[in-house]
Amino acid sequence: MVAETGKFLIKGGKLVDGTGAPATMADVRVADGLIAEVGPGLAAQPGERVVDASGCVVTPGFIEPHTHYDGIMWWQPDLDPLPGHGISTIVMGDCGFTCAPLSHDPEVRMEMIKIFSFFEDIPIQPFLDNVAWDWNSWSEYKASMERNLKLPVNYSAYVGHLALRFAVMGLEAWERVATPDEIAKMAAMLDDGMKAGALGLSTNLLDLDGQNRPVPTLLSDDAEFAALIDVLDRYPNAQMEIALDIFLRMTGLEQMERIARLTKGKKVRVQWGGLPTLEFQKAMGTQQPLEQFHERMKAEGRDFWTAFAHVSPTLTISVQHSLVWAQSGSMAWNEVVEAQGDEAKAKLLRDPEWRARARKSLDEDVYRQSNMANPDKLIFLASDNGHGPVKVTVGEVARERGVHYSDAMADWFLDNGLESAIHLEGWTQDDEMVVKLYKDDFAVGNINDTGAHGQMFCGVGQNMMLFTEFHKKGLLTLEEAVHAITGRPARHFGLADRGEIRVGKRADVAVFNLDEIEVADWERVYDVPEADGRKTWRWTRSAAPTRLTLVNGVVTFENGEATGARPGTFVAPSQEETVVLEAAE
Repeated sequence: MVAETGKFLIKGGKLVDGTGAPATMADVRVADGLIAEVGPGLAAQPGERVVDASGCVVTPGFIEPHTHYDGIMWWQPDLDPLPGHGISTIVMGDCGFTCAPLSHDPEVRMEMIKIFSFFEDIPIQPFLDNVAWDWNSWSEYKASMERNLKLPVNYSAYVGHLALRFAVMGLEAWERVATPDEIAKMAAMLDDGMKAGALGLSTNLLDLDGQNRPVPTLLSDDAEFAALIDVLDRYPNAQMEIALDIFLRMTGLEQMERIARLTKGKKVRVQWGGLPTLEFQKAMGTQQPLEQFHERMKAEGRDFWTAFAHVSPTLTISVQHSLVWAQSGSMAWNEVVEAQGDEAKAKLLRDPEWRARARKSLDEDVYRQSNMANPDKLIFLASDNGHGPVKVTVGEVARERGVHYSDAMADWFLDNGLESAIHLEGWTQDDEMVVKLYKDDFAVGNINDTGAHGQMFCGVGQNMMLFTEFHKKGLLTLEEAVHAITGRPARHFGLADRGEIRVGKRADVAVFNLDEIEVADWERVYDVPEADGRKTWRWTRSAAPTRLTLVNGVVTFENGEATGARPGTFVAPSQEETVVLEAAE
């Protein structure tokens, strides 16, 4: 399909401009990649294509605020199915995981790839086969992306703290705090990225790896953080994005008090992830202290934004690519994931000694709040060979066979193929807290890890739930729903040229009919490259669909399909100070 670009007049739609202002009936004129005119009853001009938006909502293009396309965009540059969900801009490099800066040492580079692969559930081979790796500094990385990639969406990115540590400290990043000289080198590398237009620094105060080691950023001392924060302080709209543990070891509040102390007096926007939105977190008492922290930061006039999800994690696990076993505490099952090749995996699954350790691991080591501890929350879902049982719980099958549920899962993988998958049922969502945060000017929603965890299913299309669920049920107005994924994240990231339908802004536009869009069911597609030309699978879903998606004035989705156009560009935060809302009274 040939994409259209040039001049458009979008007529007859309900305009929701992204500011939170009431919707109006107005037309939108697009020319030269910009919003050229907005108003009722605009007349078509010569050479202008008229788009009939009758019965539709016209909004700014949607912003995905937390993605992991850093690697995937190199081998799946169409970023299917983002265009069909009205998405015009993505943010990458979250959670401390980025592809730059990059060490000159091939062994260290490989270690960084392994970390990215493990934590984001992405096969290693396509990193090696498809990514250019023709950079060392972050600015060189940005130049390589602009030179080598054509994408259907605009993209922006952080400098990853993990990448900084590996680039400077090598493999010793796993083992110790940095020296003053190493800290100075990290600060210089971060400064290089900020000059090149990075959003800021992403860091990780959450994760343990497949060998149960804390990620290197958990070894960073106050001196290291202070030096990096000082770099951010020099750049308008610079921010620090932080992955926190609010789910397993519950260290989030302690770490945020530390970050609040280190950033005091600095002009650094902090996005922390985030305020818990699950009922069990509320019942356990972990939600209230973090909510109090959030409100205290607002009252003190601090530029702190909590990041949150409006969908409970619904994880799919396999023995091919899955960090869930290790993150839940079952290192025995993680041994199967890390075993190289199907023969080695099958050998472990059959081994009586391993089976004994696996049973013990699920009984004693797994975090009790994890659904891995409850076989009736685990569902046999995707059988590789098409046989069963499927769509029944692991607990039901284990009781029927009179075996431990660990053995029931091992038998199922052996009987049905090692590309099979088990689904972890989601936790009950605290919708009251979700709605409260979506109405909060210091919160960033729709955090969903899009692009990562392809065999767990993350993200794509969840933005539409703001309309199909929250707006439809009367929990959010149409204007609130649109503002939450357009104007507010644009302000948060300092992307001053987008996020609103206003004259002079970038022509990123979504047109859709509320009665036509939906959050489609999962689909399994085999398009992820692995070794030897083989392909493995990922979950995806069909387009919403939008009637029309424009990115920089170019049609990326129309008539139910992506056009193939790739007009996306790298976008950097504005170097003019944005207004921080007044402290709460």
